[in-house]
Amino acid sequence: MKKSLFSIGIAVLSLTALAQQHSEQNHSKYIAPSDPQVKTKLAQWQNVKFGLLMHWGTYSQWGIVESWSLCPEDEGWCERRGPYKDNWYEYKKAYERLQYTFNPTQFAPEKWATAAKNAGMKYVVFTTKHHDGFCMFDSKYTDYKITKSPFSTNPRSNVAKEVFGAFRNEGFMVGAYFSKPDWHTDDYWWSYFPPKDRNPSYHPKKYPQKWESFKKFTYNQIEELMSDYGKVDILWLDGGWVRPFSTIDTTISWQKTIPFDQDIDMAKIAKRGRELQPGLLVVDRTVSGEFENYVTPEHQIPDSYMPIPWETCMTMGDSWSYVPKENYKSARKLIHILADIVSKNGNLLLNIAPSPEGDFDAEAYQRLEEIGKWIKINGEAIYETRGDNVVGKQGKFVFTHKGDNVTYAIYCADEKESFPLSFDLEKINLTKTSKISLLGFPDNLKWVQKDGKITVQVPQKLAQKVPGSYAWTIKITK
Repeated sequence: MKKSLFSIGIAVLSLTALAQQHSEQNHSKYIAPSDPQVKTKLAQWQNVKFGLLMHWGTYSQWGIVESWSLCPEDEGWCERRGPYKDNWYEYKKAYERLQYTFNPTQFAPEKWATAAKNAGMKYVVFTTKHHDGFCMFDSKYTDYKITKSPFSTNPRSNVAKEVFGAFRNEGFMVGAYFSKPDWHTDDYWWSYFPPKDRNPSYHPKKYPQKWESFKKFTYNQIEELMSDYGKVDILWLDGGWVRPFSTIDTTISWQKTIPFDQDIDMAKIAKRGRELQPGLLVVDRTVSGEFENYVTPEHQIPDSYMPIPWETCMTMGDSWSYVPKENYKSARKLIHILADIVSKNGNLLLNIAPSPEGDFDAEAYQRLEEIGKWIKINGEAIYETRGDNVVGKQGKFVFTHKGDNVTYAIYCADEKESFPLSFDLEKINLTKTSKISLLGFPDNLKWVQKDGKITVQVPQKLAQKVPGSYAWTIKITK
């Protein structure tokens, strides 16, 4: 992942982001899986709705963007900070020496898993390796890894295994984030040629043996993760420029810059992954086709309902990686984002970045606690639901459905707003036996239906009992 649009906020999308969003709302390229076990797993994933993503690595020590400061491109998210920032070669050496000071002694993944579970999260995706090539797992194919750091003396030094185990013990689906490009291995950024950008520093067709060596390296590391780390539900692959040249979408500006074929044989990787992990979801991000089991718009929410499986990945703050004094989104905003995404048939994968010491910021825990309090009352409108492709957004209401007979109308309230005494809903057909209630309260509400509109009345006494909230949920049973 790259640095998000932190400088201008996600409300203003760049032209690139707009093109990407347009592409991800084009459902024609999506290929539904045919493997029955994958289909079952995908349906399970679509039911859990809310997950935790964690970007964590040596870069957290400098409080900088994950990996991207190594990339010699003139992009805002590639800006170098810290020692030797004016000399790329010396900077890369200093960056890679962070391995020898990385010692997250506060690492306690059970604490993360408990907080995430209490917040209502039900799946986790952890960065086993980002573009810089530093492995947060004990890969035998490199020495650039957490188990060759000062933390190696800790009995929990194989961080990815510990994270997966802690979350699995809390009933989470487990996902392994893995970067396809690797800027540390000589098989990608070959030291014979200095890198010019994010792509290999050599032409793969001109040096096929070098590229074959990289393909084998990638295959072997993914095979490790699928073999030695317990049950894995999702292989979440990043670095979408590593792809067959034939898959490039020239309507998307960043894909037009990919200079050559970077085929790593995803069919072979997926086949082996599913031999080791039956039903494995493979998410080859932005590479449309059979190995992108669900799409992942980054920091974007589609304009409307999408009938295919999808997930917005988004930061709780402004950055994917740890930065001091992070600007966290409010609990109200995060709950509204979750409701909006689920109403459009998607999942929310929310990123929190651990500190170099190995813990979340206290404010991040506070946000999780606040979300959890809301979920305890309103969770039935989120989990095991599907989005709405008929009713659409109505004012402050967004809608989800459970089967054919239950609709949830989630009212996304402004700050200090009181529960309304009356409200109208459209495009919902009820019968005389239909019931409308407010989640958290047993009494049914009075309603009338006229000219295609439902008017719901809320008694003053009930309205006075309803506590202030980020969002209220109306349950409609037909």
